[in-house]
Amino acid sequence: MIWMVRLAVIAATVSFLMPQSVAPPAASLKYEYRLLATNKTSTMERELNEAASEGYRFAGVMGGETAFGGSEAVVAMVKLPSGDTGRYEYRLLATQKTSTMQKEMQRAAETGFEYKGQSVFETSFGGREVVVIMERDPSKRTQFHDYKLLATSKTSTMERELEEAGAEGYELMGITVAETSFGGQELVVIARRAR
Repeated sequence: MIWMVRLAVIAATVSFLMPQSVAPPAASLKYEYRLLATNKTSTMERELNEAASEGYRFAGVMGGETAFGGSEAVVAMVKLPSGDTGRYEYRLLATQKTSTMQKEMQRAAETGFEYKGQSVFETSFGGREVVVIMERDPSKRTQFHDYKLLATSKTSTMERELEEAGAEGYELMGITVAETSFGGQELVVIARRAR
């Protein structure tokens, strides 16, 4: 019994004397943010890639009415305190037809892009569009995915379709409710599965 007490004291002493890696306090972490806002999807992709070249990474997207900009897509970008220097590239996909979005996403996925976010907003030229932002880090090995886009006006139908997609191994990535030009008021769900 005494040997167990001595062993515990030795272990405690050794762990106390060993150098400890100390994480910085949460209050000392600094994040830098940049907001991008536009009503032109072609402008947004360019701005995403310009911010990425300065070390920013996609953080979130929302489409809607802003006080001074009207109907815009607003994207938040963040520069992480970890000094993550990955050079990210972005592709913004936008279409009025949800049926073509899945094909566009799959084409982007074949070149290493991954889903990051989605929204719906009204552009100055394109009308109401479903917008998907995809990201890739050319310095990392790519995990390829298959994408599935589900769109329906009935929540009961969407639940059934999600169950079927889940049974096939698809993971829900995002959901929006939007009035699209061709589908009317729709639930738009994007799911993916690893190959």
